[in-house]
Amino acid sequence: MTRATVRRVTANLALTLDGRYNGPGGAADLGAIVPYAITDVARNHMARIWETATTAVLGRLNAEGFLGYWSAIARDEAADPRDRGYANWLVGTEKVVFSRTLTEAPWERSRIANGSVVDVVSKLKASGEGDILVNSSASLIKSLLSADMIDRLYLLICPEIAGGGERLFEDGLPGTSWSVAHQEAGSRGEIAVVYDRVR
Repeated sequence: MTRATVRRVTANLALTLDGRYNGPGGAADLGAIVPYAITDVARNHMARIWETATTAVLGRLNAEGFLGYWSAIARDEAADPRDRGYANWLVGTEKVVFSRTLTEAPWERSRIANGSVVDVVSKLKASGEGDILVNSSASLIKSLLSADMIDRLYLLICPEIAGGGERLFEDGLPGTSWSVAHQEAGSRGEIAVVYDRVR
């Protein structure tokens, strides 16, 4: 009898040098990040994040925001092939959307979850195959980091100091160790890095 493979929980987020995923203007203040999100390094990084993932976990805001944008990219034959690859994966894969306000899923192949992300992801890990990608949803990533449930971090580090905004790594997280699985630096100073949790 062979032992079933345990699914990895992976997470993807872009951060400034001071560890922020938005600026002092709030969630929509992405001025320190957006210029680096369309570089070759960022696109190569995006191609990596979904290679082994079969489930996307999203917060409501990302799910609703991604719907219009990535669905259009999936149909755009002129789009960068890396963008189209990710878009087609996102449209076609299983999606779990966390929301306390939505009553029906915003995408095909998606379902609503309104419980604890730790509990829901634990259940996902216990069934199915492939990585579970927590896709750019910082509040969900923070909860999973607090529970030490993230196995791989895909980070795009943007060479700017935002000087305000929300941080991914807050005081109170459990101490953990990570190893570098991949890194790539771009000509504008952006760095794509993949960290694996050392257990």
